Amino acid sequence: MTQGIHPAGAGASVLTHLLEDRATVAEDMGLFLERSYRMHPDVCRYISSAFYEDRLESAEGCEEQGSSFGTGIRWLLVEHEGNSTSSEEEAAAIHVEIERLLRGTWTDSEGMTKPITPADIKVVAPFNAQVKVLSERLQDGVAIGTVDKFQGQEAPVVFFSMASSSDKDAPRGIDFLMSRNRLNVAVSRAQCLAYLVCAPQLLDVECRTVGHMRLANALCRFVELAEA
Repeated sequence: MTQGIHPAGAGASVLTHLLEDRATVAEDMGLFLERSYRMHPDVCRYISSAFYEDRLESAEGCEEQGSSFGTGIRWLLVEHEGNSTSSEEEAAAIHVEIERLLRGTWTDSEGMTKPITPADIKVVAPFNAQVKVLSERLQDGVAIGTVDKFQGQEAPVVFFSMASSSDKDAPRGIDFLMSRNRLNVAVSRAQCLAYLVCAPQLLDVECRTVGHMRLANALCRFVELAEA
């Protein structure tokens, strides 16, 4: 007896089979948790638009969170060339921005306002080499690691440092560097402010497949909303 093979491939996960080309589970096939109890609406708006078909919303109370620098997403443009898995330039730019943030305050969902401290900041990077550079350059007390380290965690402020100067410099290609899951997890750790730190060349990538276009679009969507 001949069996059909799902377009996603025989080795695809059950979730991949269920989702097919959708970003979220269809209403008649499963339960989608449509409330975020972490992100301010200004952060959640990007996550919902880029990854969840505009179905995700912030839970009541998240709008109370904020900072003296505002809320939402920020693009920290850093010019550099020839960097593969680490960027001293991005580390330096993040250090300067953290110094500025440490002079301000943030407010939690219960309305309590307090100074921003290094413990209120997380910095995520796709490569261990960049984690090492950031650990050597950033302020003591700032949590630094890859996406895997921060799964399930949160912080008032989160930075995502991409390190590679361009798609051609990325050692594993844009499939790894611009992973939608990695970008999603990194940004959605933020309660108030999320920074994307990257070189402008990453917005002009060579897309060879529809999948590559989706990866690039998620990054470009971030910058579009950050500059709106």
